[in-house]
Amino acid sequence: MTDSISYADAGVSIDKANQAVAKIREYARSTFNERTLTEIGSFGGMFAGAFPDMAEPILVASADGVGTKLKIAFETGIHSTVGADLVNHCVNDILVQGARPLFFLDYFATGKLEPDVTASVVEGMARACRENGCVLLGGETAEMPDFYPPGEYDLAGFIVGVVDKAKVIDGKSIVPGDVVLGLPSTGLQTNGYSLARKLFFEVGGYKVDSYINELGATAGEALLATHASFLPEIGPLLDGTRTPSSASINGLAHITGGGFLENIPRILPEGVSVEISRGTWSEPPIFGLMQRLGNVADNEMFRTFNMGIGMVAITSKESAAEFLAKIPNAREIGKVVSGDRSVSIQ
Repeated sequence: MTDSISYADAGVSIDKANQAVAKIREYARSTFNERTLTEIGSFGGMFAGAFPDMAEPILVASADGVGTKLKIAFETGIHSTVGADLVNHCVNDILVQGARPLFFLDYFATGKLEPDVTASVVEGMARACRENGCVLLGGETAEMPDFYPPGEYDLAGFIVGVVDKAKVIDGKSIVPGDVVLGLPSTGLQTNGYSLARKLFFEVGGYKVDSYINELGATAGEALLATHASFLPEIGPLLDGTRTPSSASINGLAHITGGGFLENIPRILPEGVSVEISRGTWSEPPIFGLMQRLGNVADNEMFRTFNMGIGMVAITSKESAAEFLAKIPNAREIGKVVSGDRSVSIQ
């Protein structure tokens, strides 16, 4: 007679899942506000949807992942930063349309659940949610034996924000003569890691714990630099957008996968292009190191990496001075010209 077989015998531990949820619940609760109507563990997260201060509230949603940056977390055993990477990436993706975040949900999947690892990832998410004024409303923790290699997991995030229709930033008002401004990144952010890992670990022969004088950090530390949220800098300017304000923003582009060459055209209307002047900002040494390691062409660098610019803002000439005064670490990096919605690096 066959012994009784349980779910745990198939590789799924409900007890470990409950342990993880218990840890997650406290982190998530630390992000709750007066609009949060449910606890973690409900079938669906509930969030109050009244916006009395907005004439026509528009919900803006986005979903993303951290990509192969996760491989660096696996190799270093540092899991507390990738959750923050995920939240900040998603916040920036809706920020470019003028939206402020309301709530965030996550999907965490692994072969064998390790509650402490899961909790560390979620702690990073909760920290970033608090910093962005965003509620960690819920999520899914999936244990799927034989689906992921031991010690690995996948991570995805989903965000919803809101903007008053009159203040939506859509790039339609961008015209030749506008100024292109750049806000500095904090490293690779969350994109280009498949190439970066090849350059560092295959071509360069580095290990994650190799100290690199040029970077002033180990390879792992440099590659795990947290993706910054640009909401603290851009947020105070949003109220002036679409009104007669000297800091009005005509367009915003988050420089993620596709770099300058693929992301800036996403916000350009017909009849205009952008010229970027390389050398107008300080490129972090990690990009120069990677380019030398692989003899990577300039075009490939600017199509893959952010090159030290995490967010691009396009304003009128009149607005640029006010923008730079309010965000001192921003730089004027280019201009808008007549063209075919392309980007060139000068």
